[in-house]
Amino acid sequence: MASRPMNDDEVLSEMNKMVAFIKQEAMEKAREIKVKADEEFAIEKAKLVKQEQQAIDAQYEKKRKGAETSQKITQSTLTNKARLKLLHRREEHLQDLFSAARSSLAELASEEGRYTQFLQGVIVQGLLQILESDVTVYARPKDVDIVRSAADAAAKQYKDISGRDVNVAVEGTLSDEGSGGVKMTSGSQRITLDNTLDERLRLLEERMLPEIRQELFGLNSNRKFYT
Repeated sequence: MASRPMNDDEVLSEMNKMVAFIKQEAMEKAREIKVKADEEFAIEKAKLVKQEQQAIDAQYEKKRKGAETSQKITQSTLTNKARLKLLHRREEHLQDLFSAARSSLAELASEEGRYTQFLQGVIVQGLLQILESDVTVYARPKDVDIVRSAADAAAKQYKDISGRDVNVAVEGTLSDEGSGGVKMTSGSQRITLDNTLDERLRLLEERMLPEIRQELFGLNSNRKFYT
């Protein structure tokens, strides 16, 4: 039997069925898209939150390290300042001691008996080091007379020790600003000796300084070797 054409109601009914099917398919597709979009949003959100957290952590760590570095620098600066201040005070104390020693030298030079004995002793030492027949002794202008007396006595003592004669000339060419003592040169000018009080004190300071520091301030824990 041949099929008959659909009437208007049947056509409308079929079209409504097709519309309903298309609508259902569209709604299901929309739900799939929404679910996928929600998943992608959640993933992206989690990624962004993680990146932001990492950035915050990195910034905090940078600031923390910066604060620690700043604190260490400040502490080191304060420690160094304190150490330098202590060293400065120690150096001032040592200089006070040496200044007192220089004052003692001035007192020695003002006592003729002790000073003459000292001059005779250093001139004899110098003569025994030079071992030449002609020696020049240089003194302060104000000490020339006392040095000549000491030099005469030293020349005699030198002959008693060495069996040699020596001609000692005295010249007053040293500065009166010095503490006293003498300088000596051989006749050949090859040997020069500095036996002034200032030079003797300087050498004593250099030699005794480590021992004086240890005596006054104790052992330095930063030094592994001592002289």
